[in-house]
Amino acid sequence: MSHDVINQPPPMIGHDVSADPQLLAALDREGAGWAGGELRQLGILAGTARAQEWGRLANEYPPVLRTHDRYGHRIDEVEFHPAWHELMAVAVENGLHATPWTSARPGAHVARAAKFYVWSQVEAGHGCPISMTYASVAALRHAPALASEWEPLLASRSYDFGLRPAAEKRGVLAGMAMTEKQGGSDVRAGTTVAEPLGDGTFALTGHKWFNSAPMCDAFLVLAQAPGGLSCFLLPRVLPDGSLNAMHLMRLKDKLGNRSNASAEVEYSRAIAYLVGEEGRGVRTIIEMVNMTRLDCVIGSAAGMRLGVTRAVHHTRHRHAFGRALIDQPLMRNVLADLILESEAATILMMRLAGATDRAVTGSAPEGLFRRTALAAAKYWICKRAPAHAAEALECLGGNGYVEESGMPRLFRESPLNGIWEGSGNVAALDLLRVLTRQPPAIEAFFTEVSLADDPRITTALTDLQKTLTTPTESNARHIAQQMALLLQASLLIRHAPDPLADAFCTSRLSGNHSGTYGTLQNTDLDAILELIPQR
Repeated sequence: MSHDVINQPPPMIGHDVSADPQLLAALDREGAGWAGGELRQLGILAGTARAQEWGRLANEYPPVLRTHDRYGHRIDEVEFHPAWHELMAVAVENGLHATPWTSARPGAHVARAAKFYVWSQVEAGHGCPISMTYASVAALRHAPALASEWEPLLASRSYDFGLRPAAEKRGVLAGMAMTEKQGGSDVRAGTTVAEPLGDGTFALTGHKWFNSAPMCDAFLVLAQAPGGLSCFLLPRVLPDGSLNAMHLMRLKDKLGNRSNASAEVEYSRAIAYLVGEEGRGVRTIIEMVNMTRLDCVIGSAAGMRLGVTRAVHHTRHRHAFGRALIDQPLMRNVLADLILESEAATILMMRLAGATDRAVTGSAPEGLFRRTALAAAKYWICKRAPAHAAEALECLGGNGYVEESGMPRLFRESPLNGIWEGSGNVAALDLLRVLTRQPPAIEAFFTEVSLADDPRITTALTDLQKTLTTPTESNARHIAQQMALLLQASLLIRHAPDPLADAFCTSRLSGNHSGTYGTLQNTDLDAILELIPQR
C-alpha cells in the first residue's frame, strides 16, 4: 500500500540521556561521582516519551500574560501550560536550582551542572528561572541578613508556583532585571531610580526592557540610588500579601525560548532591599551573572549533545542509495565532526563546573582559572552552538526542517546563550579586561593548559603568548577563540580517547579545519562515531 511507513527511524525514546561517557567520566573526575545514581534516574526520565511530550507542549502553548482580572483589578500574572509546571517540578526536586549552595558535600555544583546538562536536553526554556535561582545566591550573600531569610527557600526542593508572600511558600524562585531599552549591555546607563524610604527599604521607579521569568518570587534589580548604581532585591509579593508595584507591560515575542516568559516591566515605587554596598551594583550582581554564564555554557553543550545524538540516531536507521546514511563516507565525516565539537564542549563545561565548585569553597587558584576560562568558554561554545544545530538538522534532511522532529526548536534555541548574559563581544571584552588587569588569572590559564604534555599544545601556546603581548579590542574575539580551543585540546589530550583528542588537535589547532562541519582529514572516524551509544 502507498501509505506503508518504511525507512523511517523509530522514535528516540526509552533511553538514558545521562549515558554519556564523557559526562560520566568528568562527573567522577571533578569530584561528584557520588551523584551517579541520581543522574541516571534523571537521565532515564529525560529519555521517556512523557518527558519529551512535556517539552513539546510547553513550547506549543507558550505563556500568556494576564494584566487584569475580570473586574479590572491589576494582577500581573503569567499563565503557563501544565507541562511547564511538570518540567519545573522535576528540575527543582532534583536540585537543579540553588540546592548546591546549602550542601557541604564536595562536588555539589558539579553534580548540579551534570543534571542541568541532562535535563536541558528535554526542554531548554524552563532552565531560565532555574538558572537564575541558582545564580542569585552568589549575589544575595552580599547582604547576609537577606541571604539568611531567602536562601533556605531558594534552595528548597519544593516547587511552589503562585504569587504569595515568600514566608507562606515551601520554595521560591529568583529572577533578574538589568537591561533597559536605552542601554542594553551598558547597564550603567540605566535610569531606574531607587529612593530611600528611611526604614531600610527603597522605592524603585523605572522600566526594564528584559525581565525573564516574571512569575519568580523575587528579582535582583539594578537601579540608581543616591550613592550610584546599586543592586536590590525586589519581591513580587510584599509581606502583607499585597502585590509589589511591578507591572508587566508585555511579553516578548522571541525567536526561541518560547516556553519561558520574558517581559517588559514597569516599577511604580516598588519596594526593594539593598544588596551589597550602595553604588557598587555591577560588582554585586556580576556574581550572579558569572553563575548564569556557566549555565550558558552548559546549555549550549547540552544542545550540541541533543543535536548530534538525534542526527546519529536518524542516520543509523535511515537508508539511502543502498545503505544506512551513517555508512555513507561523507555523512560519517559530518557526524564525527559534530561529535568532536560536542565532546569538546562537554569536557570544558564540566571542568568549569569543577572550578566553580572549588572556587566557591575557597580555592583561590581555581577561582583565578575560572575567571579566564569561563569568559573564553562563554564566548566560544555559545558561538559554536547555532552552526552545530544547523548541521545536525541538515543530517535529517527535510525531516529535520519539520517541527515534529524537534530540530527546529533546537535551532531556534541555539543563539540564545550567545546573547544571554552578554553577547559575543561582551564576553570577549570581559576576557580582554582580565588579560590587562589580572596577570595571576592568565598564569592560572597557562598552568592549566600546560598540564597536557603535547607539542601541538606547546606550539599553540607560544603563538597565543605572542598575540597577548599586544592585546587589542579588535582581536579580542580571536584571543577568546584560541584560549577556548587550547583549553578544550588540553582537556581532551588528558582525559579523552586518543582518536578524539588527535582529531580535535589536528582540525582545530593546526588550522586544517575550514569551520564547516564534515571537513575532517586523516581522522579515525569509526572510533569517534562509537562514542554515541546505540538507541
